[in-house]
Amino acid sequence: MENNDILIRLRYALDIKNTDMVEIFKLGGIDVTKDDVLKILTKPNDSYDDEDYYYDDLTEDEEYIKCTNSMLESFLNGIITFKRGKQEPKPGQPDSPPPAKSKESVNNLLLKKLKIALALTSEDMLDIFEKAGITVTKGELSAFLRKEGHKNYKQCLDKYARNFLKGLAIVYR
Repeated sequence: MENNDILIRLRYALDIKNTDMVEIFKLGGIDVTKDDVLKILTKPNDSYDDEDYYYDDLTEDEEYIKCTNSMLESFLNGIITFKRGKQEPKPGQPDSPPPAKSKESVNNLLLKKLKIALALTSEDMLDIFEKAGITVTKGELSAFLRKEGHKNYKQCLDKYARNFLKGLAIVYR
């Protein structure tokens, strides 16, 4: 699942307006315009040229902006601030959270940040998964929420992230 698809599904699930999307990106530390948000939320068209070469790089397309991992992480940090308010840093603590390791799964990061932003308990998250029609045990959920180096860490696959966003749409819509 691509980052743009995650943003599209998250926007639908939480019923976020375009102006709020701009504000959330700004709270996360990225300045985007409303037009940029619309380009990020546009699904790319698979295009072929005359010689039937597939263009993997769609950055030349003016109607599409690819969402990078750092953009998605900034958006998720912004949604935490948007939903819960700005937290005053404690003495000796950095103003903003450190960026996630580049190899950490985007899906794991999504679950962690949404749990914080929406003030969800583990039971709430399990209910969301259940409403989407997928069974996740407490142990599996705990493994998804662990740090990457932990012995019980488990990478969250796309099917779990997709179903979690589907369950969010059922609960919040």
